[in-house]
Formats: sequence, C-alpha cells, structure tokens
Amino acid sequence: MEHVDHILVVDDDREIRELVGNYLKKNGLRATVAADGRQMRSLLESTPVDLIVLDIMMPGDDGLILCRELRAGKHKNTPILMLTARNDETDRIIGLEMGADDYLIKPFAARELLARINAVLRRTRMLPPNLQASDHSRLVSFGRWRLDTTARHLLDEDGTMVALSGAEYRLLRVFLDHPQRVLNRDQLLNLTQGRDADLFDRSIDLLVSRLRQRLLDDSRSPAYIKTVRSEGYVFSFPVETLGAHA
Repeated sequence: MEHVDHILVVDDDREIRELVGNYLKKNGLRATVAADGRQMRSLLESTPVDLIVLDIMMPGDDGLILCRELRAGKHKNTPILMLTARNDETDRIIGLEMGADDYLIKPFAARELLARINAVLRRTRMLPPNLQASDHSRLVSFGRWRLDTTARHLLDEDGTMVALSGAEYRLLRVFLDHPQRVLNRDQLLNLTQGRDADLFDRSIDLLVSRLRQRLLDDSRSPAYIKTVRSEGYVFSFPVETLGAHA
C-alpha cells in the first residue's frame, strides 16, 4: 500500500486548523489537527507523523517552546514548518535556530503551505547525489569527530553519539565534501537544499551556528568552520574517509 504523508497541524485558531486540514486532505495528504501542545503530545504518542505544521503564537506552551521540546525528544528528526506573524522576524530566526526546517508568514495561501510542505518533505528524504552514503565510505573522520553517513549522526572520540537534524547533517556533509574551500551562502543553500533553496541568507548563518554548537566549536575562534569575511565559510580541518567498519 502506498504511503500517504501524514501532516500534524498545531494551531489554536480552530478556523485555520479546519481550513488547513481539509485543504491538505483534498490534496491527497493525511491531516490531523491539534489545538495546543497537550493535544500535540497526545497525538504524537499514538500516531506517527511525517511533518508538523506548528504555529508560534499560541497560549500556554507556544510554538518555540514546543519546537525545542520536539528537537530534544524522540521526534527530533520530524520536519517542522512554523507559522509566524507577518512582522515577527525575531521569532522566525529563533525558530530556525531551534531546528525548524522552514517557516511561512501569516496570512498565507493554502496552496503555498502545501508547496512548502512538499518541498520540506522532498529535502528531508532526498539528499543531493553527492551526499548519498556508500557502503565503503560510511564513516568520515575529522579532528575528534567521526560522522556516520548511514545513521547520520556524529560520534566523538569516546564513541558517544551526537544526533543531528536533517539540515545540520546536510550542511556538515557539504563541508566535509568540500574541505579547505570557501563556500558562499548561495552555494551552501544550493548544495544543501537544491532547487528548493528559498530560505533567506541568514538561515545559513543560523545553521552554521547550530552546527558549531554540535561540534563544540568556539564561535569566536573556531577550529572547524571558519568565517571568511564578505565571502562565506570554509571547513578548515583535514578530513579522512574511513571504511565501513572503522
């Protein structure tokens, strides 16, 4: 039986929940709606979902709190598309910093929401060809770290696993595939997201900041990802490809 993508819509506005849910169902998706964080948690306990549409402005636990909670738990790899108010750029930036995959500004057209949902799902599932894992190069080593390209997580020198979001993994793979080479923001957007690279440039800066945190890289004097003023970023550490059982 063919898989039908299941979208969870979390918004305290009942009209928006019903409109979005009905629109997604009419366009071949499975949609479930939740009015708040409590309902969201309950549904996630019993039902697997492929993507969460999450409103930022909600009473109680707002979307930013819920996004952080999701990224810290067992749903850390579930794509999140955040809904934000028109002028709240700060919320959009914070949402991306916390691990949201994309955002859409209210008010929005249902058709655009559907397009962004499909784009995020495509990006999540289809790495660019140069990022595909191969049996003979499962581990990539740099400094104190190894990247497992099959499981898509980091291992430190003690073998402790560090989980990566989909966006963090794609960005790290691009850096590891192009070490010692300055990459500007447009190149990084295109290499990590392909034709769906429609996030604003600042999102790459935020993603680099998140990746540095994962690597325990001091942003003031980074050892791995260095900033090249007016140009972009460069992965400056030597990279070694190991065998599958290294």
